[in-house]
Amino acid sequence: MNSKWIVWSTCVSVLLFSLFFRLQVVQLDFGHATYYIDTKRFELHWIHSVEKEEWAEIYRLDKGELILTETYFKTFGAGVPSGAEVIASDDSFIHMKINQRLSEMNLTVSENVMTTIITDQSEIPLYKLTDDYETVNISVASLHIWDYIGGEFL
Repeated sequence: MNSKWIVWSTCVSVLLFSLFFRLQVVQLDFGHATYYIDTKRFELHWIHSVEKEEWAEIYRLDKGELILTETYFKTFGAGVPSGAEVIASDDSFIHMKINQRLSEMNLTVSENVMTTIITDQSEIPLYKLTDDYETVNISVASLHIWDYIGGEFL
Protein backbone atom coordinates (compact mmCIF):
# COMPACT_ATOMS: atom_id res chain seq x y z
CA MET A 1 0.00 0.00 0.00
CA ASN A 2 2.82 2.38 0.83
CA SER A 3 4.51 1.89 -2.58
CA LYS A 4 1.21 2.50 -4.41
CA TRP A 5 0.82 5.79 -2.56
CA ILE A 6 4.37 6.85 -3.58
CA VAL A 7 3.74 5.97 -7.23
CA TRP A 8 0.37 7.73 -7.22
CA SER A 9 1.73 10.91 -5.57
CA THR A 10 4.69 10.95 -7.96
CA CYS A 11 2.34 10.72 -10.96
CA VAL A 12 0.14 13.51 -9.59
CA SER A 13 3.21 15.69 -8.95
CA VAL A 14 4.51 15.17 -12.50
CA LEU A 15 1.06 15.91 -13.93
CA LEU A 16 0.70 19.11 -11.90
CA PHE A 17 4.20 20.20 -12.86
CA SER A 18 3.47 19.68 -16.56
CA LEU A 19 0.19 21.60 -16.30
CA PHE A 20 1.65 24.69 -14.67
CA PHE A 21 5.25 24.83 -15.93
CA ARG A 22 5.70 26.65 -19.23
CA LEU A 23 8.74 27.37 -21.36
CA GLN A 24 9.16 30.76 -23.02
CA VAL A 25 10.22 30.70 -26.67
CA VAL A 26 10.25 33.10 -29.60
CA GLN A 27 7.23 32.52 -31.85
CA LEU A 28 7.33 33.32 -35.57
CA ASP A 29 3.82 33.40 -37.05
CA PHE A 30 3.83 33.48 -40.85
CA GLY A 31 0.03 33.23 -41.10
CA HIS A 32 0.24 29.90 -42.95
CA ALA A 33 2.69 28.34 -40.45
CA THR A 34 4.03 28.94 -36.94
CA TYR A 35 7.61 28.18 -35.92
CA TYR A 36 9.48 28.53 -32.66
CA ILE A 37 13.03 29.45 -31.70
CA ASP A 38 14.34 28.21 -28.38
CA THR A 39 16.53 31.14 -27.42
CA LYS A 40 16.56 33.97 -24.89
CA ARG A 41 18.43 36.30 -27.25
CA PHE A 42 18.47 36.83 -31.01
CA GLU A 43 19.58 39.33 -33.62
CA LEU A 44 17.48 40.58 -36.51
CA HIS A 45 19.60 41.48 -39.57
CA TRP A 46 18.73 43.12 -42.88
CA ILE A 47 20.27 45.25 -45.61
CA HIS A 48 19.04 48.83 -45.36
CA SER A 49 17.10 49.74 -48.52
CA VAL A 50 18.71 53.17 -48.93
CA GLU A 51 22.26 52.84 -47.56
CA LYS A 52 22.66 49.24 -48.79
CA GLU A 53 24.51 48.47 -45.56
CA GLU A 54 23.79 45.81 -42.97
CA TRP A 55 21.67 46.80 -39.98
CA ALA A 56 21.00 44.69 -36.91
CA GLU A 57 18.84 44.78 -33.80
CA ILE A 58 19.46 42.71 -30.70
CA TYR A 59 16.45 41.35 -28.80
CA ARG A 60 16.13 39.39 -25.59
CA LEU A 61 13.17 37.77 -23.87
CA ASP A 62 12.08 39.06 -20.49
CA LYS A 63 8.87 38.27 -18.61
CA GLY A 64 6.85 37.43 -21.72
CA GLU A 65 8.05 40.39 -23.77
CA LEU A 66 10.68 41.14 -26.35
CA ILE A 67 13.19 43.81 -25.39
CA LEU A 68 15.03 45.61 -28.17
CA THR A 69 18.29 46.18 -26.29
CA GLU A 70 20.56 47.51 -29.00
CA THR A 71 20.84 48.35 -32.68
CA TYR A 72 23.96 48.64 -34.78
CA PHE A 73 24.67 49.84 -38.30
CA LYS A 74 27.49 51.33 -40.39
CA THR A 75 26.06 54.67 -41.51
CA PHE A 76 23.59 57.20 -40.20
CA GLY A 77 20.54 57.53 -42.39
CA ALA A 78 16.79 56.97 -42.58
CA GLY A 79 15.47 55.13 -39.55
CA VAL A 80 18.34 55.85 -37.17
CA PRO A 81 17.00 56.24 -33.62
CA SER A 82 17.24 59.82 -32.42
CA GLY A 83 18.38 60.47 -28.89
CA ALA A 84 19.64 56.92 -28.24
CA GLU A 85 22.85 56.43 -26.28
CA VAL A 86 25.83 55.52 -28.47
CA ILE A 87 27.79 52.53 -27.15
CA ALA A 88 31.55 52.52 -27.63
CA SER A 89 32.79 49.79 -29.99
CA ASP A 90 35.72 49.05 -32.26
CA ASP A 91 34.06 46.84 -34.89
CA SER A 92 33.32 49.56 -37.54
CA PHE A 93 29.62 49.62 -36.56
CA ILE A 94 27.76 52.34 -34.68
CA HIS A 95 26.08 50.71 -31.67
CA MET A 96 23.13 52.35 -29.92
CA LYS A 97 21.47 51.32 -26.66
CA ILE A 98 17.67 51.17 -27.00
CA ASN A 99 15.93 49.10 -24.25
CA GLN A 100 12.42 49.23 -25.69
CA ARG A 101 9.85 46.66 -24.52
CA LEU A 102 7.56 45.10 -27.14
CA SER A 103 4.74 42.62 -26.66
CA GLU A 104 5.11 41.67 -30.35
CA MET A 105 6.36 43.03 -33.63
CA ASN A 106 5.13 42.73 -37.19
CA LEU A 107 7.95 42.49 -39.67
CA THR A 108 7.68 42.73 -43.44
CA VAL A 109 10.16 40.26 -44.90
CA SER A 110 11.91 40.70 -48.22
CA GLU A 111 14.52 38.87 -50.25
CA ASN A 112 15.77 42.30 -51.36
CA VAL A 113 16.95 43.12 -47.84
CA MET A 114 17.68 39.50 -46.85
CA THR A 115 15.77 39.61 -43.53
CA THR A 116 17.48 37.09 -41.22
CA ILE A 117 17.35 36.05 -37.56
CA ILE A 118 20.62 34.97 -35.97
CA THR A 119 20.84 33.03 -32.71
CA ASP A 120 23.75 31.34 -30.98
CA GLN A 121 22.71 28.06 -32.64
CA SER A 122 21.53 29.05 -36.10
CA GLU A 123 20.98 31.56 -38.86
CA ILE A 124 17.36 31.70 -40.06
CA PRO A 125 16.78 33.45 -43.42
CA LEU A 126 13.15 34.55 -42.96
CA TYR A 127 12.94 35.63 -46.59
CA LYS A 128 13.32 31.97 -47.64
CA LEU A 129 10.41 30.86 -45.42
CA THR A 130 7.74 33.10 -46.96
CA ASP A 131 6.87 35.10 -50.05
CA ASP A 132 8.40 38.50 -50.69
CA TYR A 133 6.82 41.33 -48.68
CA GLU A 134 4.82 39.01 -46.44
CA THR A 135 4.44 39.91 -42.77
CA VAL A 136 5.83 37.80 -39.94
CA ASN A 137 4.54 38.34 -36.42
CA ILE A 138 7.30 37.84 -33.84
CA SER A 139 6.30 37.40 -30.20
CA VAL A 140 7.01 35.42 -27.05
CA ALA A 141 5.01 32.24 -26.50
CA SER A 142 4.72 30.25 -23.27
CA LEU A 143 4.47 26.59 -24.20
CA HIS A 144 3.42 23.64 -22.10
CA ILE A 145 5.96 20.82 -22.15
CA TRP A 146 3.86 18.75 -24.59
CA ASP A 147 3.54 21.73 -26.96
CA TYR A 148 7.27 22.35 -26.66
CA ILE A 149 8.03 18.72 -27.53
CA GLY A 150 5.60 18.78 -30.47
CA GLY A 151 6.45 22.30 -31.67
CA GLU A 152 8.15 23.06 -34.95
CA PHE A 153 11.48 24.67 -34.08
CA LEU A 154 13.88 26.36 -36.49
